[in-house]
Amino acid sequence: MKSKKLTALILVGMLLGILVGYLFRQHAGDDAAAIKSFVDGMSILTDIFLRLIKMIIAPLVISTLVVGIAKMGDAKSVGRIGGKTMGWFICASLASLTLGLIMVNILKPGVALNLPLPDMHADSGIKAGAISLKDFVTHAIPKSVFEAMANNEILQIVIFSVFFGSAMAALGERSKALIDVIDVIAHVMLKVTSYVMNFAPLAVFGAIAATVAKEGLSILGTYGKFMAQFYLSIGILWLLLIAVGVLIVGPRLLHLMGMIKEPLLLSFTTASSEAAYPKTLEQLERFGVSNKIASFVLPMGYSFNLDGSMMYCTFAVIFIAQAYGIDLTLAQEISMLLILMLTSKGMAGVPRASLVVIAATLAQFNIPEAGLLLLLGIDHFLDMGRSATNVVGNSVATAVVAKWEGELKRH
Repeated sequence: MKSKKLTALILVGMLLGILVGYLFRQHAGDDAAAIKSFVDGMSILTDIFLRLIKMIIAPLVISTLVVGIAKMGDAKSVGRIGGKTMGWFICASLASLTLGLIMVNILKPGVALNLPLPDMHADSGIKAGAISLKDFVTHAIPKSVFEAMANNEILQIVIFSVFFGSAMAALGERSKALIDVIDVIAHVMLKVTSYVMNFAPLAVFGAIAATVAKEGLSILGTYGKFMAQFYLSIGILWLLLIAVGVLIVGPRLLHLMGMIKEPLLLSFTTASSEAAYPKTLEQLERFGVSNKIASFVLPMGYSFNLDGSMMYCTFAVIFIAQAYGIDLTLAQEISMLLILMLTSKGMAGVPRASLVVIAATLAQFNIPEAGLLLLLGIDHFLDMGRSATNVVGNSVATAVVAKWEGELKRH
């Protein structure tokens, strides 16, 4: 399906989803059973699409990444590109967390709530266990590449692919036949991706209809101010990332932003960065980023460069503190930022990762964990913005690293 046609159909699916979800909510009223049945029915469409996406991600990542690394040549090249990539990720992470901290202190979205402190033992339903260094390391290193692929553990797949691709590069001509085979597999998976994308409009329709039917549009009015301020902050982060990208890559980076509108819409409407991965990879290569850079940096970004999710962490923690009238000193806020800088790197592969990291952070600063309940009702709407921002951040990062490496072609 042509990109413009698919984008238009996704927009239609989103609008129809809002309309159908709203009409059903009006008809069902407070009938919880009917709402649950409708939501479950609509969610099937989204579940099918996201499962299809998960089906192709592991073979797509491993085939493109292995070929990309094998074509890089020696391990020195891999180390150099990896170093530049991680350098950008660390700077982008720090900027995202800092911007979230600055914006929430300027806008003060929680101050007007003036809520009484709840029982410190009140449960938010989110497991608040901190993500330790040991947990991160054991999660990152695969004990079986097949298990990693079965569970779509992108970070584990990346680590295996780096070893496998480097070994193929070291073998030189002896591995050329295998590289050609894996390269064919990569192109086959890209073709499969084009088939899967035909289901995207239906998935978007189901996701939006289910969300509106479950939460109702009234929740947007209740939390409208907070959501508007969060999306304003997200918009500023976009401008910051794009502006730095333009300084490094040049004005043509703006063309890339236009090219990724389809994966952006997908990630926004399904609230899943993962859903946008295949199309983002395709558009980056069309933009001129070499395959070896795009297939290396993009999956790394999905593990280490979740800019939208990280900005939300500082924004949400301070919002909850403000809501309960808890004043944090500048030193506490800076230490919170540094803690989140580390714990946020353990987000990859953790269900509801942002909420888990926030819950752990609240506990460390004696902020009631029950404050998360303020956000759970609108978390899906917030996740839409976070997911789209992750796509923008990783697209800019990939283009920047390609420029630094001289691997950005002009079309």
